[in-house]
Amino acid sequence: MEKKNLKALLISISLHIILIVGLVLGDFTSETKPLKSIVTPMKPIEAVVIDADKLQKAINKIKKQKADKNIAEKKRLRDIEKRVSDAKKRRTKEEAKIKRLEKQRKQKEQEKKRADKAAKESKAKAAKAEKIRKQKEQEKQKADEAAAKARSKRIKEEIAAKKAETLRKKKIADNKRKALEAKERAIQEKFLAQQIAAEMATRNSARQQQLMSEVERYGALITRVINQNMINDRSTMEGRSCKLRISLAPSGFVTQVTIVSGDAVVCDAAERAVFKASTLPVSKDPDVFKKMRSIGVTVIPEF
Repeated sequence: MEKKNLKALLISISLHIILIVGLVLGDFTSETKPLKSIVTPMKPIEAVVIDADKLQKAINKIKKQKADKNIAEKKRLRDIEKRVSDAKKRRTKEEAKIKRLEKQRKQKEQEKKRADKAAKESKAKAAKAEKIRKQKEQEKQKADEAAAKARSKRIKEEIAAKKAETLRKKKIADNKRKALEAKERAIQEKFLAQQIAAEMATRNSARQQQLMSEVERYGALITRVINQNMINDRSTMEGRSCKLRISLAPSGFVTQVTIVSGDAVVCDAAERAVFKASTLPVSKDPDVFKKMRSIGVTVIPEF
């Protein structure tokens, strides 16, 4: 009976120790899991013999860990408090520095105001003295200017009188000179106009001769082209001719052919030759082309 009681006592102590350890180390923040609806039959608890020294060591270890954790937490709190305190000290120091600098600024500002006031008063005195000096100088200058003005006016009047006399004499001389120059210029212009008219007449005559020469040259070229394109028959054309009037475009393209006079056989052959050529020689000179735009040619068959 005593052995059974001792064993039951040990089991009870063990259960209490396990419960205490569970309470110390357990996590009670998690949600409570719902109990299973089916209860599993419990096995009979077997009594286990626990070593008292090991149990004590386990308990001491748990207590030490908890104590170390408390010490670390206290240290962390102390560090936080120290940082807060240091920050407050720094802020207090900065505020004191700002106040000191603001005080210095205000002091310097007051000193500057006093210096500005003194400088302003000194400047006002100097300005007043300068004003008096300038006033006297202006009075003297006005007197000098009045005298100089009177003297200048007299000199200007004398100069103006001399200038008016000189201008009067110069105007008389200029009028005589201009009249003479106008007369000479009229004679020169008349002579020059005559020379220009004569030269223009000579040039026009030379130009007209040149144009007619060019027209005749191109007329000969056109006649040659017509002869090159004609089909000649000695028995029906020998000793006969045809006069044509040909209208041309600036490119030499034939726009119209008119038979003026001549043998019908020759004229028909010449007309066909013109249209066969299609394009005839023309001058690039606008004046020459103007003369030969409608050109007359005489075609004499060549054998």
